[in-house]
Amino acid sequence: MADAFEGASVGEQLVEACRRNNVDLLTEIIQNCKSDDEVSRLLNNTTSVMGNHLYHEAALQGNYEIIDMLLDQHEFECDPINRAEGDTPLHSAIRWINNEPPAQREFGNALVEMMLEAGSSTRVKNKSRLTPYQLVDPRNTGLRELIQKHEYAALNAGDFVAADNNAATSKNNAASAQLDVPADDDESDDDAEFSGSDEEERAEWERRRKAKSSR
Repeated sequence: MADAFEGASVGEQLVEACRRNNVDLLTEIIQNCKSDDEVSRLLNNTTSVMGNHLYHEAALQGNYEIIDMLLDQHEFECDPINRAEGDTPLHSAIRWINNEPPAQREFGNALVEMMLEAGSSTRVKNKSRLTPYQLVDPRNTGLRELIQKHEYAALNAGDFVAADNNAATSKNNAASAQLDVPADDDESDDDAEFSGSDEEERAEWERRRKAKSSR
């Protein structure tokens, strides 16, 4: 397969594979690497003349199969930033979807869902200070809801962790407070000051004092 690109560098072949959804070419290049670390360096560091990473190139074309393969690689970076717009690949995928006809939205949304599940961030802002969500065509309500649902799930996961920690802290504090409460025994009652406002209370108090002194 690489013979068809004779004279092209490995980087140029990678860019071409990602632009054209050429899974066979990408597979061949990966198999020629000597280690997972070499694969990671090659896939994460290769950029096009325009400053796009391989992930951007694939996302700008909506190439589902090649993206699926990239995301399966060892320590693949999900949120590289390109030079021109400061976009992440998620920004790039949404730009592609916005330019496609409505009939492509279901496929595009499935692509974005895969990227989100693999770890793409919805919070990175590009040079125009826009998050991926803010780039979505308002008419594509399905994609907007998908991104919001993902953000909500991520926020709730953090809330649940915080809630568990707070509950544990409260429980420990309550236990400590319990240990600090002084014992309520008869001796402390005997030593309590008597107000002398009630005859029966006075008699009971004197009885306790006598009983204590006879011990």
